Amino acid sequence: MKLWAGRTGGDVDERLSAINNSIGFDSRMYRQDITGSIAHAKMLGRVGIVTPEEAAQIVEGLEGILADLESGALEIDMTCEDIHTFVEATLTERIGTAGKKLHTARSRNDQVALDIRMYLADAIDHLTRLAKDLAGALCDVAEQHLETVMPGYTHLQRAQPVTLGHYLMAYAQMLLRDIDRLKDCKRRTLVLPLGSGALAGTTYPLDRAYVAGLLGFEGVSLNSIDGVSDRDFALELLGDLSIMMMHLSRFSEEICLWCSWEFKFVTLSDDFSTGSSIMPQKKNPDITELVRGKTGRVYGDLMTLLTAMKALPLAYNKDMQEDKEALFDAIDTAQLSLSVLAPMLRSAVFHPANMKKAAARGFINATDCADYMVRKGVPFRDAYRVTGQLVKYCVDRDLTLEDLPLTDYRQFSLVFDEDVYDAIDLLTCVSQRKLPGGPAPEAVRETIRLTRQKLSAAGPDSD
Repeated sequence: MKLWAGRTGGDVDERLSAINNSIGFDSRMYRQDITGSIAHAKMLGRVGIVTPEEAAQIVEGLEGILADLESGALEIDMTCEDIHTFVEATLTERIGTAGKKLHTARSRNDQVALDIRMYLADAIDHLTRLAKDLAGALCDVAEQHLETVMPGYTHLQRAQPVTLGHYLMAYAQMLLRDIDRLKDCKRRTLVLPLGSGALAGTTYPLDRAYVAGLLGFEGVSLNSIDGVSDRDFALELLGDLSIMMMHLSRFSEEICLWCSWEFKFVTLSDDFSTGSSIMPQKKNPDITELVRGKTGRVYGDLMTLLTAMKALPLAYNKDMQEDKEALFDAIDTAQLSLSVLAPMLRSAVFHPANMKKAAARGFINATDCADYMVRKGVPFRDAYRVTGQLVKYCVDRDLTLEDLPLTDYRQFSLVFDEDVYDAIDLLTCVSQRKLPGGPAPEAVRETIRLTRQKLSAAGPDSD
């Protein structure tokens, strides 16, 4: 069955079917297609386009198809052109003539636009739940490591002391923004296109607001051409997922580095590690390497849809069918990546002693040494210069600032006294940074509290 048979006979070259048919990928939207059709049928009966009896018959038939698909009693016919064709054909086969009236006042153009908006809204909810779970895992692990001192880095060089808790909460903040972007994207996604027809609306007296209310949409599209011919909501989601995957990739890169013997800050559970086919000693962080690699797929999906849309005249063009595979791939990839990182993180074993050892050898308390001099009345630039000379002096003698005798300190400045050793103690360096957002344990604890508060208010918690 071809919904467009009439102007042409409907019989096409098999190669056209191969490139034209979309049921191989749009069949995953069966639930949204049927739910949207149920709302459309109810509206048709409400405004008198079909009789109340016909509307009830159509709704009952569609509900039966959905129930049978969910239970496995009915399988989707993959020879159909698309999911819309399959549903309508099955409905007509089951209830007869009334099934042929379902498509009244509707085009596949506004139907598919509706289906994809509904599908993306559901996907956004699922992505939000997964992102919240990962952010929650970051909070849980961070809370266990409020005083686990480690080096903070710039240019991948040891820079200043922080804590593992503070470090992990940086990624939690990124995820909070990712969640906020998803929430904002959903608001623009839930604009009802149904009623736009092919591009010019319809002469039937539709109640679009009623359908929007049934489906949980926040409003209706205000231009029928725009309603069927743009995919900026889809592009927005792909952009949001690209940013999220970038965050996951950066986190994955940290884990890859930290798992190496050169760092050895963390050991992943055997459940989330692989080995080598030839080197028996290897335990590889493949999970984070794959997330890092899959980020490029999502970037590619964004570029696919941007390129497909960039030169399309209004209104609908079949190029737009290319939106679904890119969208579905990006959604699947992001969902998989989020779902594996949370349990990986919760089961990981961190090594505070190795972190502290790394922190102790990098002169990451040099800034605090300079600040000590400033508090003694030395101008910052002079303090900066003296501290730099102290670091060079220590490097030449294989010493640390903590090991350097006070007599050596005083060769560089007489402001140094015994209290310098407390000032440059790594935990002191961290604990003194109490400003909101800082690495002090009490500041990180407050960040965790606020983050959990935001996560609690951020949207769906369960499927």
